[in-house]
Amino acid sequence: MAMAPPRKGENWELRQQLNSEYRDKRADAIKRVIANHTIGKDCSGLFPDVVKNMQTEDLEQKKLVYLYLMNYAKTQPELVILAVNTFVKDTADPNPLIRALAIRTMSVLRAEKILDYLASPLSRCLKDENPYVRKTAALCVAKVYDLKPELAVEYGFIETLRDLIGDGNPMVVANAVAALADIHEASQSQPATPAGEDASPTRPSSSLFIIDNATLTKLLVALNECSEWGRIAILNTLARFKTADVEEAEHICERVMPQFQHANAAVVLGAVKVIMIHIKLVARDELVKTLMRKMAPPLVTLVSSAPEVQWVALRNINLLLQKRPDILANEMRVFFCKYNDPPYVKVEKLDIMVRLASEKNVDTLLGELKEYASEVDIDFVRKAVRAIGQAAIKIDAAAERCVGVLMELIETRVSYVVQEAVIVIKDIFRKYPHSYEGIIPTLCANLDELDEPEAKASLIWILGEYAEKIENADELLGAFLESFKEESVAVQLQTLTAIVKLFLKKPDHSQAIVQRVLQLATKDSDSPDVRDRAYIYWRLLSSDPAAAKAVVLVVRPPISLPQTTVSAGVLEELVGEISSLASVYHKPAVTFIGKGRLGAEEMAKRAIEPEDDVARERALQAVVAGQQAENLLDFDDEPEEASNGLAGVSASTSAAAASVNRAIASVAKSTNPLDELMDLFSASSMAAPAGPPAGVPALATNGAGSPLSPLSPTAPPAPATTSLDMLAGLGAPTAPPQQAQAQAQQNGAQDDLLGLF
Repeated sequence: MAMAPPRKGENWELRQQLNSEYRDKRADAIKRVIANHTIGKDCSGLFPDVVKNMQTEDLEQKKLVYLYLMNYAKTQPELVILAVNTFVKDTADPNPLIRALAIRTMSVLRAEKILDYLASPLSRCLKDENPYVRKTAALCVAKVYDLKPELAVEYGFIETLRDLIGDGNPMVVANAVAALADIHEASQSQPATPAGEDASPTRPSSSLFIIDNATLTKLLVALNECSEWGRIAILNTLARFKTADVEEAEHICERVMPQFQHANAAVVLGAVKVIMIHIKLVARDELVKTLMRKMAPPLVTLVSSAPEVQWVALRNINLLLQKRPDILANEMRVFFCKYNDPPYVKVEKLDIMVRLASEKNVDTLLGELKEYASEVDIDFVRKAVRAIGQAAIKIDAAAERCVGVLMELIETRVSYVVQEAVIVIKDIFRKYPHSYEGIIPTLCANLDELDEPEAKASLIWILGEYAEKIENADELLGAFLESFKEESVAVQLQTLTAIVKLFLKKPDHSQAIVQRVLQLATKDSDSPDVRDRAYIYWRLLSSDPAAAKAVVLVVRPPISLPQTTVSAGVLEELVGEISSLASVYHKPAVTFIGKGRLGAEEMAKRAIEPEDDVARERALQAVVAGQQAENLLDFDDEPEEASNGLAGVSASTSAAAASVNRAIASVAKSTNPLDELMDLFSASSMAAPAGPPAGVPALATNGAGSPLSPLSPTAPPAPATTSLDMLAGLGAPTAPPQQAQAQAQQNGAQDDLLGLF
């Protein structure tokens, strides 16, 4: 007879202690089980032994057993039934703490088999004489509704919750409101009853939480008496309430106003949200001014909180100022940056200071921003310099003072300060054209300090815009041609445009430089944007100088500082979501927690489920349909198919089906995602058609065989003799040698590359 292996291991020892006849050993064993679970050890094998210890008079031991059940109920759903009798017995215990603990644990287990046994105890606890049990049972209704909505409707739990709103205990009222709000939100996402079908009596209604005048009065009475969590729930419900008339809106605002003095930041922001929503209907100007005046101190208090809370408050204040800029009009000094503020707090304070800037406080603001420009944080210094430019654009009367501060900063010769100042001055020139031309020589003197693309592009724009007033503009712009190939695309584009402006304004001295930049842009630049713009300029200058002036030297409208960062509709939605993540992100909640976003459980479920062949086939067909609909480079369609009418429908349909099947096969077999893109540019798809399709007139020619632009039915007239006579010397641009060899192999329709223009 084989000997049994020795029974060793920690779980075996725990099992022996859990079944011990001594109470102290069982209590110590339960504590060890919870400790092992806390550090990540698997204790699910001890489930039956732990359940045996539920029936005890020791409240601490009962809490530990309930905690174990909540964590392992999902892995042992069959054994959870063993604890049902004890749960039901505990819901009738004389101790209200045990009654509340039992009903809360039963609702948290989230097991289908437990729900049928939960209904009767929950109905009894909702009407319990102790308010602690009632408030716990109220939250359990929301959990039951989440698992099985029909059960909550069938047993009348929702109607009982509505009755609890009139309860004498404010905490019961707050929990009932929170549960009804969760149930209402969940019911909105459920599909509606199809048309023609009668609504089932056990089917949840889409409007489970309707606030009437009686309910509103009860909520306002309980608001000042419940805890901070309860106040937040009630305030969120009041924000959802739609007022019927002006008196009701004024009444809500007056009753919510005392919440501004609460110590909790969430309660303060919740009260601000309710006021901002309902103040739109307030008719009395005195009340509006009173509300705005009393809203400022609590917001100022939030700014002195911890950095994390301070940042959240600043993000919400930013939204409030976009909606009502006069709330904190006299509180700019509160937002001055401190030396120990984190960078993210400083950036938000800068934005708010610019929003609060006015003619009265702009001098104080400029002095503060000038101090910030001497700090060691380079990013913060750049934003401070940019804020000076924003103040100049916002306040016309202070523009000259802002420009003076910027010139003082340029004299410091600090590289990143000078470059940011040049960028800002470019925007000031766009706002106030021909107003501060005297500072241009100073900017040109700092040309060697610029090494960033945006700063170079800004100075080049200034040189081109005021080329007629700068004597050596051609020399300054010519310096950028030396390193034209190495510059970024933005600098190349600005250099090209600025030199063309120079040529149109001073044609006598800049013909050589404009030819040089056009040659560099068309032959040596790797960017298609630069090449295309150069070709357009070249054709404009060689054919119609008047049109070139109208295009390049057009008068641009002055820029302005936007009052809001989002549209008016989005701003209204964000104001209604203050004190939530939406107001921190400055994005509506549906953009980051909508149905299209997948949670961790959904992602795990999709990883386990096998791929659906039907869905894959549909996806491939959608890809092919998109290719056929959007392939703008495919010119190989037969022209006769468009004129055959209904006679060729069946043949074309079968041919299209065959082509779709072939395309699906090719897409399914493709391993490289770039293969389809490369097919678009293959030789067969890029070849020119032999003739124009039926019904499309052929392009006119100009006598030399070159096609004219399809935008004009006749050839463009020869340019009149003007002061720009040397423009005639700018002939049509020629292709580089590599392109010329490729063009020689194409049809006559592609001889002139610029014929498309």
